[in-house]
Amino acid sequence: MPRTTTLECSGCPPLRALTFDSLGLIKVLEVRDKQRGVPQVVERWGDPESSKCVMAVSMIDRNSQPLLAVARKNNEIEVLSPVNGDIQTTISEASGLDVRCEENNIAGLHLFGKQNSELDSRYCTLLTCTTKGNASIRSIELADSSTESSCIDSPKTWNVCSGGNILCCKVDRHENFALFGGKGVEINIWDINNLTKIWNSKPPPKDNLGIFTPTWFTSAAFLMKDDHRKFVAGTNSHQVRLYDISAQRRPVLSFDFRETPIKALAEDIDGHSVYVGNGSGDMASFDIRTGKMLGGFSGKCSGSIKSIVRHPELPIIASCGLDCYLRLWDTKTRQLLSAVFLKQHVMHVLFDSKFDVKDTSSGVDSSLPSKGTTQTEILSEEVEELPLKRKKSSRNKVEDGSERKKKSKHSKERKKSEGNDDERRKSKLKKKSSRSIPEL
Repeated sequence: MPRTTTLECSGCPPLRALTFDSLGLIKVLEVRDKQRGVPQVVERWGDPESSKCVMAVSMIDRNSQPLLAVARKNNEIEVLSPVNGDIQTTISEASGLDVRCEENNIAGLHLFGKQNSELDSRYCTLLTCTTKGNASIRSIELADSSTESSCIDSPKTWNVCSGGNILCCKVDRHENFALFGGKGVEINIWDINNLTKIWNSKPPPKDNLGIFTPTWFTSAAFLMKDDHRKFVAGTNSHQVRLYDISAQRRPVLSFDFRETPIKALAEDIDGHSVYVGNGSGDMASFDIRTGKMLGGFSGKCSGSIKSIVRHPELPIIASCGLDCYLRLWDTKTRQLLSAVFLKQHVMHVLFDSKFDVKDTSSGVDSSLPSKGTTQTEILSEEVEELPLKRKKSSRNKVEDGSERKKKSKHSKERKKSEGNDDERRKSKLKKKSSRSIPEL
């Protein structure tokens, strides 16, 4: 069963989070206490299988008909409901490109939230990108998982790089521009509507020793929701870089964080703070305007951080990684609120901001009991099954009491006798010493 850490944590406000691990399992964690509580795993979707490792995720977080897309290691994409886990459709060999090679997995995935006026809610639009740079946009009809998915129009495909491997892919809030970057691939931004490249980054110059740092981007995030021109990127050389496409092609600001590669980045809702996690489990927040570190998150992780997500409403940030823990932090104090052990390497985490305790409180006892109640019931059953010690009768108690009294009397008598013997020995020694002294 999932367990929590022994650290003293203040708990979390009501929230709902979804985690995706290396065995393809999707676990739903909820906090239903209106004051402060510990996240509990309330649902688990899928069967554990290494070939179904989750590579990328995307969710349309809305009140009506939310959708969740999951790209797996076997190059299949599942579109399902984040409310109950029902699979709407499954896409094999995503985007119809050459993804049969194991080295050409899906590296980027995005579900478009805005729907075309001509299309019904039964359709969804997906952007996929493989590690070799094969990108595609297609609209798919949502149907039962038993039937094959069908595309309502021909997919739009293009190549975002001529060499290297794509490791990060992001789409801005207005869903008009997409960002791509990776190992040996400079950051490039594309206009999704016209499928044209509008900007390409330039590597920084050599340092004062004449050493050139090879291009290796591991993560990226748009800094502001309403502006696609500014974004932050993390590199394998433990650097965090700020780019402004309206200013120049090289980084506007660059600073180092520890000595291990940057693995995860997340922007804050204020538009000028970023959260950075590296391969050694260190996490900190920075003011991207000056490059100064605002502070580190107390409670060091013991494994590489794979994903960092900021809650859109609550002052909470979630992190997960190879230490199999989901950790929830307070963005203001940077203190650990709660941590849950999930047994597998957690690759991604998402928040369900539309979660409401009122909707689930009525059905908690009947349809979906919380994990805390089930665990207490199991523990109580186990305690009842253990052999109980027999209680001593009153006679035995009286006998025990009399025996104790006798033992105490004997011990007192022994002490007295030992004390008398000591006195006798001392007196004898004094007499001998007085006799041995010669008379003057």
